Amino acid sequence: MELGVCIASHINDIDYAVAAEQLGYSHAWFADSQMLWSDCYACLALAAVKTSTIQLGTGVAIAGTRPPAVNAAAIATINALAPGRTFFGVGAGNTATRTMGLPPLRIKAFAEYLAQVLPLIRGDEAMMPHRGRQIPIKQLMPETGFVNFSAPIPAYISGFGPKSLGLAGQYGDGAVLAMPTSVDVMQLFWRWIEAGAKASGRVIDRNQFHTTALTTIVLLQPGEQLTSRRIKEQCGAMAMASVHFAYDQWRNFNKPPPVPFQGIWEDYCALLESYPEYRRHQRIHAGHNCWVLPEEEHFLTAEVIAASCLVGTPDAVHDQLAALAEVGLKQVMILPSFEPRYQVLKEVAKLLPGLG
Repeated sequence: MELGVCIASHINDIDYAVAAEQLGYSHAWFADSQMLWSDCYACLALAAVKTSTIQLGTGVAIAGTRPPAVNAAAIATINALAPGRTFFGVGAGNTATRTMGLPPLRIKAFAEYLAQVLPLIRGDEAMMPHRGRQIPIKQLMPETGFVNFSAPIPAYISGFGPKSLGLAGQYGDGAVLAMPTSVDVMQLFWRWIEAGAKASGRVIDRNQFHTTALTTIVLLQPGEQLTSRRIKEQCGAMAMASVHFAYDQWRNFNKPPPVPFQGIWEDYCALLESYPEYRRHQRIHAGHNCWVLPEEEHFLTAEVIAASCLVGTPDAVHDQLAALAEVGLKQVMILPSFEPRYQVLKEVAKLLPGLG
């Protein structure tokens, strides 16, 4: 089991990736959300020249905001700076599109995007549809150092349901998952991945297919409660981001909230609905995965925290991760709240010797 770090891309905080490398984290995933954070590729370029061993990539690049050729050229540029340690995480979009009042790409459009972008990150030719035509495109001067394809760039495809994880099985070198709550849930994810692979004629080798789950980890101190101030400070932003996502699912697709959120749901919806509908997309993700707005702090119940984050004693967290590793989860990447992120990085790094 590897531990990675997901980073809310901040152009003036590249030292966070440096600290992760020094502490033994395997991967730094720079998040891509243009209405929230700094540009992920600018941050990756700076991180590439300030680090030497940590794997660097997008966590994840958003298909709906950049054409395939643009994402491919950007990650191949990073690969010219950090050859052999660059990866490409890609997803259909959530906050990057929703913060503009737009939905993520639908599955069919996402599949078409992957069919274009993945050949391009290998340096191969792809077909670009345009006004009823299929236009062949490829990087024209890769040998001159502008980009690098000689070192492979693995593609990790983000998915949270059977169709999107099916695309990971069809196209990807790995998958970015929601944090599986149990061994059975991880096995379900594998079935979705392998079904997609089988439908396209691929056979997945679980030992080679890289699976990564996003969460944050907080290690309980003796006698500490889930709702302690320290716990809320360290993982509150991740917990509220999960509530934001659930609200979007309810608002856009009429999906009921998860059971642990039902105790806060009526009050939370009332808060958001006090904002005008045409501007509500700007309010839903305020503070997203960085901090908790004061008017949202009371939504951080024990049930919400337990359902959204991995919180437990060091032994309990270690055992849970070890059990998931046994069924093929290769990595967990953590995204702590912004202010205590360095402290969380250090505390969670204590798990590394036993997991490696």
